[in-house]
Formats: sequence, structure tokens, C-alpha cells
Amino acid sequence: MKLPESSKNWLSIIGSIIALINFVIIIFLFIISTIFNKGNTYLGLFIYIILPGFMILGLLMIPVGMIARRRKQRRDSEKGKLRLPIIDLNDIRHRNAFTVFTIATIIILFLSTYGSFEAYHFTESVDFCGKLCHQVMEPEHTAYQKSPHANVTCVECHVGSGADWYVKSKLSGLHQVYAVLTNTYPRPIETPLHDLRPASETCLKCHWPQKFYARTLQTNKYFMTDSLNTEWDVILQMKVGSEYNISGLKEGIHWHINPAVDIQYISENDKREKISYVRYTNKITGEITIYKDSNNPVTDSTIASAEHRTMDCIDCHNRPSHNYKSPAVYFDKAMIDGDISKNIPYIKKETMDILKEKFGSKDSAFMAIRDNLTSFYKNSYPAFYEKNTSLINAAIESIQKGFSQNTFPVMKVTYDRYPEHIGHLESEGCFRCHNDSFKSESGKVISKSCNLCHSILGQGNPSKIQLTNVRESLEFVHPVDVGTAWKESNCSECHKSLY
Repeated sequence: MKLPESSKNWLSIIGSIIALINFVIIIFLFIISTIFNKGNTYLGLFIYIILPGFMILGLLMIPVGMIARRRKQRRDSEKGKLRLPIIDLNDIRHRNAFTVFTIATIIILFLSTYGSFEAYHFTESVDFCGKLCHQVMEPEHTAYQKSPHANVTCVECHVGSGADWYVKSKLSGLHQVYAVLTNTYPRPIETPLHDLRPASETCLKCHWPQKFYARTLQTNKYFMTDSLNTEWDVILQMKVGSEYNISGLKEGIHWHINPAVDIQYISENDKREKISYVRYTNKITGEITIYKDSNNPVTDSTIASAEHRTMDCIDCHNRPSHNYKSPAVYFDKAMIDGDISKNIPYIKKETMDILKEKFGSKDSAFMAIRDNLTSFYKNSYPAFYEKNTSLINAAIESIQKGFSQNTFPVMKVTYDRYPEHIGHLESEGCFRCHNDSFKSESGKVISKSCNLCHSILGQGNPSKIQLTNVRESLEFVHPVDVGTAWKESNCSECHKSLY
């Protein structure tokens, strides 16, 4: 095929070869990923982003080489005064070049459109967010897979709909890519994320206030650290909403985001864990009440200069999809599910003692779990170990699994590095504000009363559980006799140090 002389240069030839090779590889990988269903995150990265980039680079080299060649020809030609190219379709070389260019352009436009569409969906996928930077995102992706939002894609919360937030997220992603390439990202990843889209534009798409339910029942099972792994149940009536569905959000836990009220607060640190000022506004009456922490007074100048954050879903549900369980929690779950036998003496106590230690890697943790538990039962309960080796091995595997899903030594991720603000057992949670220390000038107090959020309807060992009706509430009984310590200090002060 005859082509213009300007196409006969090394730059254009090399560009054609690069474009052709990348095109063939893209088609080959696409066939593999589509027909043979062998796709994965990295294959998609090459098919829709990396290889198309090199193919476009090769295509750009073709006209660049032709322009450079034409300029050289013009300098050597007597017709150097003709600066613009001449297209003459009567010339077979021009006609061939025009035909090749037209066909190639149509094919490239079609492939570019399809590739751009696939690249968009690929960069919005869970695999792209969670698996591409495996080490960095392994903790978040692992926790996400066992969360209540496991069927909600990352971008639905982190990006949401609309082109503006899509662009913002990709620009933010450039900094993250740079941090990964230069190995300068923090370990663990810092939270909260200040550039996260507001909850009103993401969470409330599914969880709008008018949809919230009234009170619900919740049964929690715990196991003691005695030789029998004694079970202790607590049945709660959770006051997530009003007593009656028809009452809406007039009371209950979700009252905090009632559209009729506005709650702002000031946090002492970037973690939103220490709060020193709360401002309540009734949007209907215009009533304003200001609460200050009497144990940690804040000055007017600090109030004026500090960032006032309006409370929303994320202030309590701060780990909706990436919640890391403590050793006690994932151990109890495994025992409830039957993965760990209740008949193994002191299994919880020994496990908690092992998991108090800090490990440099998962392998060292797995080895410590297996070696310590095996050694304990061989030495302390040799007869039991000989008869129940399979039970102990199953327990060891379950504990290792729980550890691998909630602790990531390389990224320095543990449950207490990302405390959850719901509840109050292992972190301050509700007690950040509800601690009897926040008082207004008129004497109003943000109460610490347990019955604000829930009522205890039952508690104790299943064989002799203490029960009451839904209109009443039992006084809390600590499973272990600690006197009145549970009234005088926050739960997390003890529970956080246990494991």
C-alpha cells in the first residue's frame, strides 16, 4: 500500500509498532477476562488504563514523526514556501492515507468510548478501591467485607452521585497514589476523613429519618474468663426511636439528627473523641442551649476560633463499614457460632492473655496463638488435650481467623486505633457528651443515665436469668463483683485494658 513519504520515518514506524502491540495485547487480555472469566483487579488495570495509555502514546508518535519528516522535506524542497500540507485524493498515496486514517479513527473512537466506559466502572468498583493497593487497603477492605454494608459499593458512600464529587475523589486519589508510590502514607491511615461527602448526601439516601423504626430488642451474649466459660446474657430494649412508631423522632437515640433540631459541638482534637462544647438549637422555637464541660472549661476565645461541627450520622456511626472487633468480641462470636467449644476450660482467659501482646506480623501472631494454647493444655490439662485435640485445634484456627480479620500489624491497625462511637463499652462513645459534666448556665445537664438509650429487660446466666417487662428496667448487675466501680467510672476504663 502506497502511503505519503512523510509516513516513512522511524518515529512514526516505532509509534505504529507500539500502538499495534498494545492493541493486540489489549484484545488478547480482554478475551481472557471476558470469555474465560479470568479477570482480576490488576488485569483490569492493564486492559482499561495502562495499555490504552501506551497505545495512545504510540498513535501520537505517528503524526509527530510525519510532521517532523515533512518539515525536513520542506527545508530541502524548492517549494518550501508551501507551509500547509496538501491533501489530494486523486493521488493514490493520499487516498490510501485518508482511507487508513478514517478507518483507524472510527475503530479508535469506538474502542476509546467503550474503554472509557469500562475504565470509569473499573475505577468505581470495590476491587479497584480495596485490592489495587493491597497492603494499604487490606484492613479496610477486609472489615468492609464482613460489615452490614458489604453489598454497598465504596463509591456510594465515599463519592456519591454527580460529576463534581467524582472529579474531587479522583483528584484526591492522585495524592493517595503518590503517597503509595513514595511509601509515605501513614500507618495506620488517619481518620476521620475530612474530605468525605456529607452524610446528608450519602447515608440519608437509604437511612432517612422518617424511615427510622421505634424501639427494638437486642440480646447480647458474653462469656466469662472462668474455667467453664460461663455465659452471661443481657437483653436490652434499644430506644433507637420513640416508644410508638407514629411519634417519629421526638425521643430516642436518633433524636440527635431530628430535622427539627441542630446540634453543634467543638472537639479538642482532630479525632472527635474529646468534646468540650455542645450547642443545641430548636429550629422550630428558636431555643438555644449551650453546654460546657465543667471538668474541662473552654474559653470564649477558643469557642470563637474553633471549628463548629454539626452533628450527623457519622458522629456516632463513625465505622459503618470498617469496624474492627476487639479480641473479646470476635472470640464471643466464634463461641456463639460453635467454632470454639464452651467445654474447653479457660479457653477465653488464655486467649485474652495471648492477644494482649503486640505482634509484628500475622505469622508471629498465628504462631504465638498455636504454640501458647497447645503448650497450656498439654501441660495443664494433658488428659483433656489428648482426648480433645481436634476441639483445641478448631478453636486455635477460629482465633487465628478472628485475629486476621481484625488486626493488621503491618499497617498498625487494631480495634482501639479506630474506636467506634456507638455504645460505651470499649471506647468513650456516648459518654463523650453524656457524662453528667456538660452543663448549661440554667443548670441543664447532658445526662449519663443508662435509661436514656436503653432499658435492661434481662440479665444473667441463661439458667437463672433475671427478667422484667418492657415498661420497666432492671438495674445493671456486673457479671463480676466490682462493687460500685461500674457507677463511678466509664466502662471503657476497665474493658479497654483487659485485651
